[in-house]
Amino acid sequence: MLKRSDFRHLERLRVRPGELDARQRVFHLHHLAYIEAALAGYWRAMALPYAQTLAYLAGDLQVSQSRIEHEAAAEHDDLLDVGVRIGRIGHSSLHFDAVVFRGEQALVRGELVQAFVDPLSRHSKPLPQELREALQAFEAGKPMVSVRVGDWAELGPDAAAIRERVFIQEQNIPAEMEWDGADDGCIHAVAYNRFGVALATGRLLEHVPGVAKIGRMAVAQSMRGGRVGREVLDALMQVARERGEREAVLHAQLTAASFYSRAGYVARGPVFDEAGIPHVEMVCTL
Repeated sequence: MLKRSDFRHLERLRVRPGELDARQRVFHLHHLAYIEAALAGYWRAMALPYAQTLAYLAGDLQVSQSRIEHEAAAEHDDLLDVGVRIGRIGHSSLHFDAVVFRGEQALVRGELVQAFVDPLSRHSKPLPQELREALQAFEAGKPMVSVRVGDWAELGPDAAAIRERVFIQEQNIPAEMEWDGADDGCIHAVAYNRFGVALATGRLLEHVPGVAKIGRMAVAQSMRGGRVGREVLDALMQVARERGEREAVLHAQLTAASFYSRAGYVARGPVFDEAGIPHVEMVCTL
């Protein structure tokens, strides 16, 4: 019987009123939706953007079998952790085990089989070796992201592409504000997945002697909520420590303040507007 400790990935969900049946318990079909949500989180935990990765692999995944067994019922407002893991990798299919937990109690156990298919003909095709190795590495507990630190000449093209999508396209920050001319003098960090795809970036410069300023932290949309951004932040903070700086400061968008708080940053001063977005200054002792 699978336990919580058997899963590297657990997706946290809360039961909503619309998911209940007439007995005020979760309607059984919603458990499949929970497993699908956890499966999306599994790909995020592997640092593999789902659609982009499948396009790169020239294939698609379609469900060929699904099965669930009910052991107990979840109720309104229950906090659930849905574990997903690879049970078996076939020639052209992935067999996932899933368990819906409430605390340590297993409420629902499930199996999901996905066939790897040609996106046009929908005929099955062999799983690419790259995908096999990524799945095996994840289940073995190996790192799924590597962070490169360097100058703008080396990392600029990848860093710029991420910042263009996040700041200019998504957040509508004017290009002339984003490209402030400081990049050439900064240390940059870019996180890459096992397929060499750039997923997150940030930069570091000296604010005043002994104080590092971290900025332009950006994470690809499909990877937010995972650890990719934290990997970049940790890499930049390590560079600051190695340079002998005693403190790091940054301007955090209010929506990202909790992310920085978990990394040890503390808000300082009032909220202010920057590029039309509420920010707060945050500092961390190195």
